[in-house]
Amino acid sequence: MNTLFRFLPSARGACRPIVRRLADDIGLTVIVCSMTAVLITLVNGRTFELYDQMVYSICVGLVALVVLDGVRLTLLDDPARRRRWLVPCIVLLVAMAPVAHYTGISMGSLILGHPLPDLSEYPNEHGQKGMIGLTFLAICAMALLILNRERVERIKLERTEAKARAETIERQALQAQLRLLQAQIEPHMLFNTLANLQGLIAIDPQQASRMLDHLIQYLRATLSATRAETTTLAQEFEAAEAYLGLMAVRMGARLAYRCILPAELRSARLPAMLLQPLVENAIIHGLEPKIEGGTVTVEASARAGLLEICVSDTGLGLDDTQTAAKGTGVGVTTTRERLQVLYGARAALTLIPAQPHGVLARLTLPLETA
Repeated sequence: MNTLFRFLPSARGACRPIVRRLADDIGLTVIVCSMTAVLITLVNGRTFELYDQMVYSICVGLVALVVLDGVRLTLLDDPARRRRWLVPCIVLLVAMAPVAHYTGISMGSLILGHPLPDLSEYPNEHGQKGMIGLTFLAICAMALLILNRERVERIKLERTEAKARAETIERQALQAQLRLLQAQIEPHMLFNTLANLQGLIAIDPQQASRMLDHLIQYLRATLSATRAETTTLAQEFEAAEAYLGLMAVRMGARLAYRCILPAELRSARLPAMLLQPLVENAIIHGLEPKIEGGTVTVEASARAGLLEICVSDTGLGLDDTQTAAKGTGVGVTTTRERLQVLYGARAALTLIPAQPHGVLARLTLPLETA
């Protein structure tokens, strides 16, 4: 019994596409048959028979549909068997045209209360041979329309799947690029930090201890983040604070920083290591080259269903080769590419001059909570 109950949902799921296709076929058949009935009525010039012709035509069409869909779903649905069975199916449809016509006429007669056609005289009366030919042409027309519709749907499905595969490959490539970028940046930063740490141990053990604490906190935050595709905003801010704390020990009074994260946004989810390149850019390109240093501010806010993260610095600012809209640098380029793949037009990264000097990097993406 348990096996039966497990089978029923899967059976219902498998039947849904077939039922939907049959419903589409019935609608298409009614349209084709109605047009055929109108055409026959106009040719005969007996418009008062339009209703009767409509009933007969739809009944014949529905019987033909049963034959057509029976052939299609059993023999032509599999592309591998379609070529082998195509010619026998056409012969079968030709042979079934008189059966579909006679059965449909009988059904229509029952619905309208007319006498049933005499099978012994069929198909010699009332020009029925021509109607059988018309039935065959209608079956062929319906077959072409149905097969063409399925071909279009199959092409759309293949394009959707191809697009999904391409997006997946691009997303994986960007993740690999991100990890490569981290692998290139972190050893350089780590060696510099260890060199500074070695010097501080001898002259200022207390500062060396502070730097070691920030380094451990930074490595713990970044190593766990690079292994995951998404993280929380709280974890991103934790990694950013650890990095800024580490840089503050190295740069001393030349660096001040603030991280502002509202409590309601701590659980917001976003791609891992999305904030880190922007903070590193603010330090490396903005404040380190500036003799007097400056301040870095990292702030998150939400508006209209969007998460906005701003990283501003009071450093050197954008030079003449960097436009406010685009910006330069591997970190910024990689971040933009990731946003494009993951969110499309729903996310953006803009760099604008900060006032009175420096750069403001504004990251906007959909607000997603855990």
